[in-house]
Amino acid sequence: MAAKKVKRNPSARKAARQALRRNAVNTARETAIKSELKKVETAIAAGNKSAAQAAFKAAQPVLMRGTNSGTVHKNMVARKLSRLSARIKALA
Repeated sequence: MAAKKVKRNPSARKAARQALRRNAVNTARETAIKSELKKVETAIAAGNKSAAQAAFKAAQPVLMRGTNSGTVHKNMVARKLSRLSARIKALA
């Protein structure tokens, strides 16, 4: 494996620092999104409509924050929300 190149000019060093920070933020945001989706999925699997609705309502802003920041694609979020909403609506 080749050794990492040392960034020589100041702008390249700054870009590398920014990339590390953005990576940390994006990773945290993706983890939060997955956690919220998992909560909704478990509530749906349990068949608990009120808990699923509450989890869905809590998940929406987290997902939209990921969209607005560019961490996840807006169509993916729209697709997930649509499908989860349909599954919650189908619960008796």
